[in-house]
Amino acid sequence: MIAPTLDEWLREAPFTLAMSSGFFGFFAHSGMLAALEEATLFPAAVSGSSAGALVGGLWAAGLDSDRLVRELVALRRSDFWDPAPGFGLLRGRRFRAHLEELLPVESFAECRVPLQLSVFDLWSRSTRVLSQGALAPAIQASCTLPFLFQPTWHEGRPFLDGGILDRPGLEGVPEGHRVLHHHLASRSPWRRKSSPSLRPPQRAGLVAMVIHGLPRSGPFRLRDGVRAMQAARAGAARALTQPVTDGAVHVEAPA
Repeated sequence: MIAPTLDEWLREAPFTLAMSSGFFGFFAHSGMLAALEEATLFPAAVSGSSAGALVGGLWAAGLDSDRLVRELVALRRSDFWDPAPGFGLLRGRRFRAHLEELLPVESFAECRVPLQLSVFDLWSRSTRVLSQGALAPAIQASCTLPFLFQPTWHEGRPFLDGGILDRPGLEGVPEGHRVLHHHLASRSPWRRKSSPSLRPPQRAGLVAMVIHGLPRSGPFRLRDGVRAMQAARAGAARALTQPVTDGAVHVEAPA
């Protein structure tokens, strides 16, 4: 039996788009999402951690991929850079203000598709999935990178980056659901190269898209992020034409 291409598999039935954490990987997620929209492939639900929560949250709130791409191309470090004493370099107020300016809606209930975001609860030392209430603080909480940002207080609790324990951003997606998972192959700064979470997730109904060789970006390498976005867009378009084998599609980023 001939394996379907990723494009064919996605068109068979509704799917959830899950996007992993990965430092400034929101550039790559945005490029991948642009390729999906160009192919008229739209998720029925979205889930994510950290970088995946940022892109997934903005898209679910109503921003299309073209707007996301324009915003990231225009991103400057001053849009989120607000150092202050505390348990993290940045206070996070500028990031929240920028988020609130971008979001066309204020709550999960107003999103166009169901949205689930993973955060790390500092008090319980566990992952918590946010899917209702105010949207901006939930996205910020999931993006609160340890050491870069100070903890985000939301609903009376301190939260950090959702990728600490849920790098794939899948905690809120029930087993058996059809999932396209955009897996960022590069590791976050605090994660060891041998960490099992760096491997693409495997479970029934899930197909992982992995684009290898994407440029790595960060707060002092935002132009590399734009390159990663462009490479991910081209890589994802190619991935859609590839057969799904063993629950994954692997492609190399264009040079």
